[in-house]
Amino acid sequence: MMAPETVVTVEHNKPTSPSQQPQQQGNALEWIKFNVEYFKTPPGLLKIIELVLGILCMALGSPYYSTWFVFVAVTCFITTLLWTCVYFLSVREALKLPINWVLSELIGTAIQVLMYFIAFIVLFAATASYHSYMYGSNVAAAVFGLFNTIAYAGSAFFLYKDHKSSVGVTA
Repeated sequence: MMAPETVVTVEHNKPTSPSQQPQQQGNALEWIKFNVEYFKTPPGLLKIIELVLGILCMALGSPYYSTWFVFVAVTCFITTLLWTCVYFLSVREALKLPINWVLSELIGTAIQVLMYFIAFIVLFAATASYHSYMYGSNVAAAVFGLFNTIAYAGSAFFLYKDHKSSVGVTA
């Protein structure tokens, strides 16, 4: 007994009808969802406060007195602005990457607390020995640096609580 033959016919470059074309997957920016509700929570409000105080620190601080303070103010402002965009655009939810977002932000915020703490002390020390026309603005920058250190410490506290609660759930 012989096995039946199977014949396959292949047609190349055959136009497909509109009903057979694959459906478009959607808009390329469909993943963006504006998350305004985050900024009504204490961590979100602290991010806004950090940005406002960061602008004041950058505007009032003089590189003549302390380049370290201005460097810290600008660096912390940029990273806080990036995290604000991450939360506002819901990037954490859109990207399916194996990143511990809370721990990453906690480590970064803890480093920022330490950097701002050192920076405002350095600026206070620098303004104590020099008296010029920029003395008042640099003292004000150091005071706002102190306030921003407290704001970043509050953010680090909320991130630590969030990290501990997420570790307790997964463990």
